[in-house]
Amino acid sequence: MTMKLMPNTKAPTLNVPLVGGGTWSLADQLPETFTMVLFYRGLHCPVCKGYLGKLESLMDAYTDAGFSVLAVSMNDQATAKQSVADWGLGKLPVGYGLDAATAQSWGLYLSEGINEVEAQMFVEPGTFWIRPDGTLYLIDIANMPWPRPDLEFLLSKIPLIKERNYPARGGYTG
Repeated sequence: MTMKLMPNTKAPTLNVPLVGGGTWSLADQLPETFTMVLFYRGLHCPVCKGYLGKLESLMDAYTDAGFSVLAVSMNDQATAKQSVADWGLGKLPVGYGLDAATAQSWGLYLSEGINEVEAQMFVEPGTFWIRPDGTLYLIDIANMPWPRPDLEFLLSKIPLIKERNYPARGGYTG
């Protein structure tokens, strides 16, 4: 069951194997500013290709801003490896093998493939910023491939966040 995540609460667990070897664990991240996790649909998605390509071009800027970054999908190892190669992703860490239960714990939408190009099941896009203490700051979840936050615009807000100690918003529960 998909659940609604709230800002300022502990992020769900995330441990995935990485293209190129090793394992990425949210619990092991020690960013200065935030950890950014981007869940993407997979190799079949041309929007993902462009979006992750944009992030690849901004990786140095995000790293300089104190971010740890991961892009992850439900693709298997071979398919994720093909994404990295075909899309020219050399700086962006890419995880694979996300399971449905973990995706749902992050509040993500799952879709079934509608043609032979799409994976049988895949996750829809989600972008998260997690503070160094493991709490959620930014939560952006979509049920379609097209709505995704502008990565350059987000990057431009980091000085404001730091300068004003800008709080996570949307946590009012009445």
